[in-house]
Amino acid sequence: MSQRGSQQQRKPLDRPVSPPPHRASPDASAGVKQDNAVGAFHPGIVHFALAMGGFAIGITEFATMSLLPFFARDLHISAPEAGDAISAYALGVVVGAPVIAVLSARVARRTLLIGLMLFFALMNGLSGLAPDYHTMLALRFLAGLPHGAYFGIAMLVAASLVPLDKRTGAVGRVLLGLTIATTIGVPLANGVGQAIGWRWAFAIVAGLALLTAILVLIFAPRDVADTKASPLRELSALGRKHVWLTLAIGAIGFGGLFSVYTYLASAMLEVTHVSPALVPVALCVFGAGLTAGNIIVPRFADRALMATAGGLLLWSAATLALYPLAATNFWTLIIDVLLIGLGGALATVLQTRLMDVAGEAQGLAAALNHSAFNVANALGPWLGGMAVAAGYGWTSTGVVGAGLALAGFVVWAVAAALAAQDKV
Repeated sequence: MSQRGSQQQRKPLDRPVSPPPHRASPDASAGVKQDNAVGAFHPGIVHFALAMGGFAIGITEFATMSLLPFFARDLHISAPEAGDAISAYALGVVVGAPVIAVLSARVARRTLLIGLMLFFALMNGLSGLAPDYHTMLALRFLAGLPHGAYFGIAMLVAASLVPLDKRTGAVGRVLLGLTIATTIGVPLANGVGQAIGWRWAFAIVAGLALLTAILVLIFAPRDVADTKASPLRELSALGRKHVWLTLAIGAIGFGGLFSVYTYLASAMLEVTHVSPALVPVALCVFGAGLTAGNIIVPRFADRALMATAGGLLLWSAATLALYPLAATNFWTLIIDVLLIGLGGALATVLQTRLMDVAGEAQGLAAALNHSAFNVANALGPWLGGMAVAAGYGWTSTGVVGAGLALAGFVVWAVAAALAAQDKV
């Protein structure tokens, strides 16, 4: 009797430690093997600390575009050459995400996050001191390396602190840092850059990255590195068809949003015929849509993950298809831009989906999601630019975007059918 009673007493304590069948054990165990109790700080505080890193990353990624004319002038280069600095950063993201995830397989997540933010701070600080074009290119590439790995690991840590049915909300809270950066941080950094010099905008990013490292050091739970982890185990993600399908949904379906966002300012000036002063208003509204999406959508995704992803792709296709009509009037344009921004929550949903299908290769799969979205960031503007160059007009990017969203939906339909067949 005493033995059975002892087992009954232990059972409630053991259940949270054992990972559910559809959740990878490395992800679950990372939230359990800690030197200090997870509950020492409320998950919301940890999520805030992680989101601060997203805020810093969002500013450097988007504000650099708006500061391009200023550092082009100071570095004595043309605007297209200055644009190479943005491409160099994106290339750093694509390369750094998988490489860092694989090589850091045996590094504790808290330690890795701190290291990534310190490196990010250093490279952005040095970017503000770049004396010439080639130095700037190299530093922007290096600054992009931690981007995808930071977000991937930060989201795994955030998800490990909450119940399984709250994971998408946790992921969304980390991404709020990025979306709020597009709404508030980028205009502020741009204003600082214009007022006292573009170099100070990079200094602000470096300071925010240092603050993130300190917050993670103080608030993030001390996890113990998984001794069974290895680069080969992380690379096992590349052998999973559901991982590739999930990445393909984002790489294709999310390209539509970038197609419109990249040429939004030009469309407003040439089609809507508004004052240049109203362009930042539209960009802020877009950021507000992204933020609202990451607050609202996770409530549905945690109940029906794949269905929510499919719904978001159809939502994006519809709102992007309306863009050519909405662009003729400022107020209808603003409403449509807000609705397009809501569809950006697809990134959060797919990040959670990868947690379910990556098996033991959680780190690499999580990081690859951000490589996939940078592919979308290249694909959407490229196809949109081709449509504009072919003479179809600035608003043709909406049609291109709708086509990409529908193409992403086709991939989603294949992924959903195979998921039902394989019961994953």
